[in-house]
Amino acid sequence: MAAPSQDRNLLAVIGDEDTVTGMLLAGIGNVSQNQKKNFLVVDSKTQVPTIEAAFEEFTQRKDIAILLINQHVAEKIRPMVDKYQEPFPALLEIPSKDHPYDPSKDSILKRVQKLFGE
Repeated sequence: MAAPSQDRNLLAVIGDEDTVTGMLLAGIGNVSQNQKKNFLVVDSKTQVPTIEAAFEEFTQRKDIAILLINQHVAEKIRPMVDKYQEPFPALLEIPSKDHPYDPSKDSILKRVQKLFGE
């Protein structure tokens, strides 16, 4: 069962360097006492298992309220993203500077549209 929402006070981000840098400059960065970060920079050399491990870790942590992931990164782990159904942390796919947002690929938006009968 998910932790109560009042215990969740962090954002996490999985994205390209520009996205993560912007989020860190905005103040979301956190490194816990046991050296756990709440962000992952994904580049062309980042292996899919590394992205999957970060996604799994961030969705299991009890201190993260929202997980932001670049849509083009989410595409690399689409089965995991599509399977994720928990309310916390909330999962949001966001665009990046080099990859515009495509609503047809957003599994969360598809679920919302299905709920509203669209």
